[in-house]
Amino acid sequence: MSFEIKLPLFEGPFDLLLFFIERDELDIYDIPISKITLDFLDYLKHLEQMNIEVASEFILVASTLMRIKSKMLLPRPELDEEGNEIDPRDELVRHLLEYKKYKSVIKELSDMEGDRVTRDKRGNITKELRKLSESTNVEAELQDIDLFKLLKVYRKVLERYEIEQSKPRHEVVQYPYTIDTQKQRILNWLGNKPRISFEEVISKQPDKIAVIFNFLSILELLQLNLVTLHIGEGFNNFWIEKIELQEA
Repeated sequence: MSFEIKLPLFEGPFDLLLFFIERDELDIYDIPISKITLDFLDYLKHLEQMNIEVASEFILVASTLMRIKSKMLLPRPELDEEGNEIDPRDELVRHLLEYKKYKSVIKELSDMEGDRVTRDKRGNITKELRKLSESTNVEAELQDIDLFKLLKVYRKVLERYEIEQSKPRHEVVQYPYTIDTQKQRILNWLGNKPRISFEEVISKQPDKIAVIFNFLSILELLQLNLVTLHIGEGFNNFWIEKIELQEA
C-alpha cells in the first residue's frame, strides 16, 4: 500500500524558515539553530525523494545553517573589535527580518492590486475585455462614425504620409564606367594622335568619377607596357604616349 506526501510550496528558503519559526512560535532573535536546521534539511530530503529539483538558493541556505551550527559548537567564540562576542546567528536573523519586512509590503501591495482590479472603470479586466471585443465589431463602429471622427482619421493618415515622405532615402547608383572600357577609350584616343595630355583626358570626361577611372586605367596601361608617360607643363599635368609594338 502506497501513500502520497504533499508538501507546501515556498517561494524561497527564507519563506521556509519563517514558516518554521511561525509554526513552532520561535523567537526570531533567539533561533534554536539545531532544530531549525534539522527541519530545513528534512524538507529538502522530502523534495529529493519526490524527484523535485532543489534550487541552488535552498542548498546555499542549508549550508549556511550547518556552518552556523558548527560555529555555535566551537568552544572559542568570535569577538568583534570591541571584544564583544559575535553571535553566529546575527547575519541570518538580519536577513530574515529584512525578508519578513519586504514580504509584508508585498502582501499589502497585492491586496491593493486586488482591490484596485475590482474597481470601475479603469483596471476592471472583465469590462475592458468586453469593451475590446465590442471595438472589433465593424458594424458597431460604423454606427458611431460622424464627420469629426472621419476628419481626425484623415488628418492622422496625412501626417503619417508626410512622415513617410520626409524620411531619408538612400539610393545606390552604379557608375557607368569600368577600368576595361576606359582603357580601351584611352587607346582609341591615342589611335588618332601620337600622344594626349591628361588635361585633355579630363576635358573629354570632366566628371569626377570618370577622372578617377581614367587615371586608374592609365596606370594599368602603364603597367601593361602599352603606354608611356612624359612630364608636361602645368600643375600635375603629363603626356600619355602609346607604345608601338614592334613585329619580331
